[in-house]
Amino acid sequence: MTPRTRRDVLRAGTLAALAVSLTACRTGYSDEPDPLAPLAEQARADADAAHQVQGAAAAQMATLRSAHAQALQAEVDRLNRPKSATHPDTPSGAGVSGLRARLATARQQAENLVPSLQGFRAGLVAAVAAGCAGLQEVSELGTGEDPGPLGTTRSPVAAESVDSLQKVLTAEHAAVWVYTLVTAFVPSNIVNSAADGATEHRDRRDACIVMLTAAGAQPAPAEPAYLTPQPVTDAASAKNAVAAAEADAMAAWRGVLERAGDGELRALALRGMLLSARRGTRWRISGDISPIAVALPGAQPS
Repeated sequence: MTPRTRRDVLRAGTLAALAVSLTACRTGYSDEPDPLAPLAEQARADADAAHQVQGAAAAQMATLRSAHAQALQAEVDRLNRPKSATHPDTPSGAGVSGLRARLATARQQAENLVPSLQGFRAGLVAAVAAGCAGLQEVSELGTGEDPGPLGTTRSPVAAESVDSLQKVLTAEHAAVWVYTLVTAFVPSNIVNSAADGATEHRDRRDACIVMLTAAGAQPAPAEPAYLTPQPVTDAASAKNAVAAAEADAMAAWRGVLERAGDGELRALALRGMLLSARRGTRWRISGDISPIAVALPGAQPS
């Protein structure tokens, strides 16, 4: 066999490196473990735990966390990245108290991950957090942490986020109108809840106007009236209208989050989703609307 020269060795090394590079380019996959994989694993474990507990709250949690696991796993499989070596499930007690702890952990894990994500993935994980926050309004599962008032960003909104923020403003205009409308139809014991909702959405509307104005955009004006899922004629249709308005607001804020390149705006949009998830669940409970909590707010219908 003819001895290999130094040039032969270098050429072979170059070709090998090129082959690896071409393979990576063809697949387009990252070699890093997928950060969504632990969330999917935890969601499956939570659903399994909920299936072992009796009661309506446990059944609702099993359904919600199963939906989270399916959506997260579909996104993990789409990118076909290496599987996580960690298994985040840890014992958290038995019965409903254990489910309460699991739900709080799941929400926190999702919230913590959102700032590091962008695009659809940021929206998906934010929806998981909002779904958990909504379900925490079920009394047996415990009221979760209040995300606090919406606020505004410290710097002007980037041009690419203006259109999605205008859609949020439209949703907030509509929510204010709906809350004002339903006050005449809801029972006296929840009139204060309607008034609180109207105040919150006015503050959110005003925050959107401030941010759009700072970005040099003309804020979308309010319409004289807005469509509701059905004519509001009694308490039941009023509660349904409010729940729909909160769902629309969640979807609009998710649209902002998926298009925002700025981390501060993503955090603000996540807060908007959490606020509407919590308030929306309360109205869904009051109106006996199924499901009690929306598992993945803003998801496109399949």
